[in-house]
Amino acid sequence: MTISRRGFLAGSAALVALGTRSAGAVSAPLPRDIDVAVIGAGAAGIAAARQIAAAGRKVIVIEATGAIGGRCITDTSTFAAPFDRGARWLHLTDANPVAKLARGAGIDLVPAPRGQRIRIGRRNARAAETEDFLVRLVRANRAIGDAVRGKADMPAAAALSKDLGEWSGAVNFLLGPATTGKDLNALSAADLASMQNRDPASATRQGLGTLIAKLGEALPIVLSTPVTRIVWSGRSEVQIETAAGTVSARTAILTASTNVLASGKIKFSPDLPKRQFDAAEKLSLGSYDRIALAFSGNPLGLAHNDAVIEQSTDNRTGLLLANVNGSSLCQVDVAGTFGRDLAAQGGAAMTAFAIEWLTKLYGSDIAKAVGKTATTRWNDAPYVMGAMSAAAPGGQPSRKILMEPMGNLFFAGEAAHEAQWGTVGGAWESGVRAGDAVLRKLAGEKAARPSRKSRGSEAHAGPRR
Repeated sequence: MTISRRGFLAGSAALVALGTRSAGAVSAPLPRDIDVAVIGAGAAGIAAARQIAAAGRKVIVIEATGAIGGRCITDTSTFAAPFDRGARWLHLTDANPVAKLARGAGIDLVPAPRGQRIRIGRRNARAAETEDFLVRLVRANRAIGDAVRGKADMPAAAALSKDLGEWSGAVNFLLGPATTGKDLNALSAADLASMQNRDPASATRQGLGTLIAKLGEALPIVLSTPVTRIVWSGRSEVQIETAAGTVSARTAILTASTNVLASGKIKFSPDLPKRQFDAAEKLSLGSYDRIALAFSGNPLGLAHNDAVIEQSTDNRTGLLLANVNGSSLCQVDVAGTFGRDLAAQGGAAMTAFAIEWLTKLYGSDIAKAVGKTATTRWNDAPYVMGAMSAAAPGGQPSRKILMEPMGNLFFAGEAAHEAQWGTVGGAWESGVRAGDAVLRKLAGEKAARPSRKSRGSEAHAGPRR
């Protein structure tokens, strides 16, 4: 029996940078003067750049890695089937703008599982056991929302009742690591309560990274060009420094992850205001990684895209997605503190855990059926440094702070969305918003320019927004 889902697969954004150039990317030279520079070719950056290009403005996208996609990367070479190393779900499919674009781009959408199967040891949970779990899960989720309604924020774990019993591990895993990449004791209850319901969801048969790369293929994009320094001020153009040279832009949109912002990898002159820096720190990325196993046959006896969790007693657990899109590829996702610690031990340790975990749930013959394997380790990816943003207790208002423009410098990304954080749709919508804001800024500057007769005696500075 399956359990209903409330977007509990939303944490599927464990990411890894591939060192190959995305097919279809425009080989753009690094310009010296541009209307808008977009930093980052992930979903937010591609959305912003498409918006700006459609308005006839000169735009360039500057990407640190060798591929379009950011946290949406599809590996098409390791296995016979596409392997989404990064985000794999398009949430709220009917209203998701990326899903609509997918249909127009010839990308096939595959409905996500409507729930997860539960294993108790080596058997499936019975109907009464599943119902008991559902009741406790709904109560726990409701308790988190009630705890902060009209009250101060708190760690989400503090809002849970003490009667979860043998389901405590599974409840904590689904509400925390599997959704946000963070354990509930490190997660803002207010942020979790603000999360928009994310059903229904869909995957793409060709891979979500394939889709984002396709949506960006007509844009001028410079790959393998990390930005090292951004010189910004309230009323002047923005200077974007890279090893390949400096770009002068009237405005810039920065889509770097909150962990990259907080790490100091990109220098700012003047420094980022403490308000923005603190917001990035409070919205740090959770840990979410994936172990992919290609099986011979179907030793687990599961259907296509079956999702499985277990009745766990601690955080040493995972989430299984079996026979992805009709292939023999199975994926074990690990997240939160346990996932972070496991990934730090390396790919071999991750693979060993996945086989051990599946053996515990399905029997000793599992190891013999494993063929090729692959793992992601996104905490070590230098231009991402984690999975999706999740607010620390007290940090939920930081999302609005992160949306605030600083002179001619704007921010975008999943962290800058108040309700769809942690999703591709949220990142895309944030990019569209930033693109619209930049276009308004540029239109305002044009309207405020002095006439030719007065330009010799009047210096122009664009209005602050």
